[in-house]
Formats: sequence, C-alpha cells, structure tokens
Amino acid sequence: MTKRVAIMDLGTNTFHLLIAEGTVNNYHEIVHYHEAVKLGEGGINKGYILPEAFERGIKTMQQFQDQIKANQVQEIRAIATSALRSASNGNDFINEVKAKTGIGIEIINGEQEAGLIYKGVKISGCLSDQNSLIMDIGGGSVEFILGNVDNIIWKQSFEIGAARLMDLFHRTDPIPPASIEALNLYLEDSLPDLFSAVTGHQVDTLIGSSGAFETFAEVIETEKGNPFDLKTTKNYSFDEEELLTQTNKFVQSTHLQRAANKAIIPVRVDMIVVASLITRFIMHKLEIHKVLMCTNSLKEGVLAGMLDG
Repeated sequence: MTKRVAIMDLGTNTFHLLIAEGTVNNYHEIVHYHEAVKLGEGGINKGYILPEAFERGIKTMQQFQDQIKANQVQEIRAIATSALRSASNGNDFINEVKAKTGIGIEIINGEQEAGLIYKGVKISGCLSDQNSLIMDIGGGSVEFILGNVDNIIWKQSFEIGAARLMDLFHRTDPIPPASIEALNLYLEDSLPDLFSAVTGHQVDTLIGSSGAFETFAEVIETEKGNPFDLKTTKNYSFDEEELLTQTNKFVQSTHLQRAANKAIIPVRVDMIVVASLITRFIMHKLEIHKVLMCTNSLKEGVLAGMLDG
C-alpha cells in the first residue's frame, strides 16, 4: 500500500503544495500547486511580515488544507524557510495557521534547507560523478551545495535572496548600472565562504534548482518558437551564450516588457532581474560554462524522505 503525502514549501515569495504517492524512485504527483504569497513583500529586510502579506499567507494555508482534506492525505509536512525564519512575527503566523487549519509548520535552518535541496536534485537524476554547484535562488535566501551523485562536499545558505536584493538594489526600472555594480560588490562581500569552498575543487556544472532557472529555460525556448512544458521537462541543459544573452536582456528590460512576456510567471516579473545578476555573477566569478536547470528543489527533497520512510 503506497502512502499519500503532502509537502508544503512555504517560501518568501511562493507557497508550494505537492501531494504525491508512490515510492521515492517512482512517485505520482496528484496536486502540484503554487501561490504567489509574497510573504516578504515590503518587510523582508526589516524582519517583519506586513499585515497584507500575513493575510495572504493564512488564506493560502487554508486553501492548502482544503486540498489536503479533499485528497485524503495520510501524512503532511509544512516547511518554512527564510522569511518565517527571520520575521519577528513568524511565530504569530505559525500559531494562527495551526489554530485555523491544524497544520503544524516546521521552521528549518539554512543548512537543513540546503541538504533537502540536494536530496531533491539528486532524485531528479541531474547529478553525476563530476562535482556540480547547485544554486537555489529563493526570495529570502540563496543556497549553494557543492557535491556530486555520491555526496555533499559543502553546503551553505546565504541571506541574499531575490526579494532582499530587490529591496536593496532594484528600486528603479530598468535597474541602473550603478545599482548593478553595487549589487555585484555586495555579492563579492557576502560570498567569501563559497569562494573558499570551491577552491581546490573542479566544478563541472552549475545546477539551477527550479525558480528563476525555469523561467530562463522557458523564455529561451518559447522565443525560439519551441513548445516548453515544465511538467514534462524535469532537466534542461542551457547553451551558455543563449543564457548569457537572455539574462542580459532581462537586466536591461523594463517592468512592462517583462510583464508582457507570457513565459514569465507574475511573481518573477521583477525578481528575474536580480536572479539574472546573481546567475551571471556566479558563472563569471567561478568560471563555470556548463549550466543545467532542474525543476526539483526542497519539496522533492522532503518528499524523498517521506516516501522512503
């Protein structure tokens, strides 16, 4: 008898719900749904969830509970990351969700988050014997995991997510050259641990875990007139030139140009600019030429643990 489980990944920008059953190597998705809650909107760098965002989050959790009930789920896990980790009223949110839905939320730290992202990427088949650097750009934090199919060499979470960087650097649109320069200096100052960790290791591939990398791939392919479906495309290999050209276009674009592009989901219309800048910075700084997109991330890592048990 296979177990039916529900995983909720409660991120800074997006709340995800995944309901699935089966085994870790052969599972069937019943519900795969996400809501742009924007929990960090307006308050991310102040360490506070604003009332409107708080309400959006509660409403979404009630919708998730309806889906969980309707699909007769046997086991659930709700995992919260950067925004709830760092918000002074994060516990108020957790308590209200528990009172209104019965769902208990677990806050995990950055190290745990990185470990679960690695597990999710691993079950997608993206990893090889060669070392890869996995990068997961969230709204509140960015996780980097250096490893291969056998093990994790190093992992760390940095509070430099897209919502935080937007709040600090992307205040006018298109983003001015001076802001790009300031953002790059900020990344240089924020990531010495990453630079030290990769020293002495050959990094074959940068693996972008879901999020912005899905948008990069979808825009590149739809602009070439090719059909692109994230439900069937679990992994995607970028052409380096195409990726650099596309991220450069995003950086130079206006909000209206991005909003008009059907391949960019609304929650990423503005975030995609700083996500492009982080991606370009890492590629250039670490001299990585091979880039993959993997649709799996934290929630699939949690799923792997639940279906294994």
